[in-house]
Amino acid sequence: MQRIRLRYTKRGRLRFTSHRDFQRAFERALRRAEVPMAYSAGFTPHPKVSYANAAPTGTGSEAEYLEIALTAPRDPDKLRELLDESMPAGLDIVDAVESRTSGLADRLTASVWELRLDGVEPATAQHAAERFTAAEQVEVQRRTKNGMRTFDAREAVVSLATVDSGLPADDADRPTDKPCAILRLVVRHVTPAVRPDDVLSGLRAVADLAPPVPAAVTRLAQGLFDEETGTVTDPLAPDREADTAAPPTAAVPAAAKAPAPEGPR
Repeated sequence: MQRIRLRYTKRGRLRFTSHRDFQRAFERALRRAEVPMAYSAGFTPHPKVSYANAAPTGTGSEAEYLEIALTAPRDPDKLRELLDESMPAGLDIVDAVESRTSGLADRLTASVWELRLDGVEPATAQHAAERFTAAEQVEVQRRTKNGMRTFDAREAVVSLATVDSGLPADDADRPTDKPCAILRLVVRHVTPAVRPDDVLSGLRAVADLAPPVPAAVTRLAQGLFDEETGTVTDPLAPDREADTAAPPTAAVPAAAKAPAPEGPR
């Protein structure tokens, strides 16, 4: 049995797809691409697909991960291309490596999020971020299936600050006559999970920051948090390193770089 680890995205309007919607689309793509999937046992066999820490519905992501089990070996690069062609534009398969190490889920210990706050001045957002990070505790409430739950949104946050959007000043998606603050958030994966909307609730609580329109939230990365550098590392890197160290006869081609997300297929 061969195992392949994939990174995929949720872009544009597809950010509003639920995790179950993605599962259905991905299983259809597996059938279209004629992937030799391994199946579970029992009366209702299912393809062996392991999902790890999916982003909440309504948030975009450049770093979602899953692992599939195959009954016959396939080239990860070619498999990625076939699956990407079979997925809707916006749900893009952008990376693939053969699983050569254990514990993918154990390497997803932190996420980097971008929070776009249209209608908010960057200086106002930075002041709110400083108030949040200076607080020892920021209690917020979230409705769960068992009712309202109160927890600390500050403890899991490693860093929170404004950043430049990196886009041209005349970019059509960010008109120059309207303010737009971009917050970069690094948060540890803890229990209970602290989500970007929890941090936004915390910013409202400590600094009365209330964007006039809902924030656009995108996960930029997730992986193992490096305490020395304060960065989130690529969770597929150990598999690539193990692949490079493997004998030539067992080598698997390196994963392809992400294709351009724009334009219909």
